[in-house]
Amino acid sequence: MVIIDELRRRYKDFSLDGILILSKLLNVDKSHIYTYGEKEVSKEVENKFIYLMEKRTKGYPIQYILKEREFMGLEFYLEDGVLVPRPDTEILVEYVIDYINRRYKGINIKALDIGIGSGAISLSVANYCKDVEVYGIDIEDIPIKVANINKEKFNLTNVSFYKGDLFQALEGLDLKFHIIMSNPPYIASEKIEGLHTTVKDFEPRVALDGGVDGLDFYRRITVESKKYLKDNGLLIYEIGFDQGEEVYNILVKEGFSNVSILKDLQGLDRVVLGIKK
Repeated sequence: MVIIDELRRRYKDFSLDGILILSKLLNVDKSHIYTYGEKEVSKEVENKFIYLMEKRTKGYPIQYILKEREFMGLEFYLEDGVLVPRPDTEILVEYVIDYINRRYKGINIKALDIGIGSGAISLSVANYCKDVEVYGIDIEDIPIKVANINKEKFNLTNVSFYKGDLFQALEGLDLKFHIIMSNPPYIASEKIEGLHTTVKDFEPRVALDGGVDGLDFYRRITVESKKYLKDNGLLIYEIGFDQGEEVYNILVKEGFSNVSILKDLQGLDRVVLGIKK
């Protein structure tokens, strides 16, 4: 048998991750790990802990190990095959929620999330704006599965997910949206190998690769969205910190009005939005 403190000492460079993993394995709050460091754990827990910590030291994301990630005050279930939600994406979600409350309070409207991942954007909007009918689309099976797990976890009935290549997923549904929102793949293909190991080796490449210049999906969605957006409908994207001007110009070229850029807490470009004329 081994005590908790001994397990923690083995992985001192990942001490916080070790505490979180032990908490998960023992089904206790992390304060328990600090308080009862001399407590013995079973061989089964020890072996699982070592296995998971070895994965972590190789760059495997802690969020996949814990199978959860907090986003917009909600605890999302996660697994391999979906992008880990980032705090930067909350800027887009907060804007959309505020926009709905200002413009459509108490009105039943439709919103679309393109590239759902874990459902972070679509489910957050659905959770905080109950009058909104939210649709989410993704080309991969795992995001659809994970997003539906989270939908059930949050007991939401005003959101539906569809599989397909962008708007092809909605063929035959005759839908028009008041809002289309997306955090599309936006990393230039050649830059992916330069990303941190945790991202490039373990998060889904399909959720990262935005083509040669990282702008493929902005171009395609912006053009195709005009068929699915209502007049005066909002198109809003998360972007890479250095893509503001380029995505801004894509929207202007396609005839969107009131195009603007929102910055993140570091003062970097993070969101581009525009209104369909």
